[in-house]
Amino acid sequence: MGTPSDRAPLAERVEELLAGDGPLPIVAAGDPVLRRPAEPFDGQLEPALLARFVEALRLTMRAAPGVGLAAPQVGVGLRIAVIEDPAPVPDEVRVARGRVPQPFRVLLDPSYEPVGPGRAAFFEGCLSVPGWQAVVARHAEVRLVAHDEHGRAVDEVFEGWPARIVQHETDHLDGVLYLDRAELRSLASNGAMAERWAQPTPHRAAAALGFELP
Repeated sequence: MGTPSDRAPLAERVEELLAGDGPLPIVAAGDPVLRRPAEPFDGQLEPALLARFVEALRLTMRAAPGVGLAAPQVGVGLRIAVIEDPAPVPDEVRVARGRVPQPFRVLLDPSYEPVGPGRAAFFEGCLSVPGWQAVVARHAEVRLVAHDEHGRAVDEVFEGWPARIVQHETDHLDGVLYLDRAELRSLASNGAMAERWAQPTPHRAAAALGFELP
């Protein structure tokens, strides 16, 4: 199933997507929609349609499964993203990565800025780049500014893994993929990850593959 025509108004594209059953099709790297800055949300979707679209994004994210999904990943160039992370990981991973549960959240027009100079590097993947992971050094703490689906202002500081999710999804809305920020010597298939690099941190991978960590 392909994405709706780029010529269709955004509301029509969303209606077309929602006409199908089940999760929405996720756009893979190589589609231009992932490389264009998304339009700021300015009421292009009336409230009922926005609510239906947000629910479809949630269903799609959970089915993938993933911890975030941006509208361009389903072919819709609007600055809308959803995040949710139940964080079902062992304690050693939780501590090493700062991965704590995050409730389902809707972000309209999000932007972020670093809080302090700290950086953290971990393997990261993307639903639009299936089958691969790479180490990405990101800000350890960020301030997120956005609106929720009801138009209420969001101004919050995130740290650890939640900060990584916020940066990854907001980058999607700017036409940036995680590979643009990745240490490409670390690029690994999911099979190699499971076999070799499943440790809580990427230090062993850095030593073996020949790249530096911050």
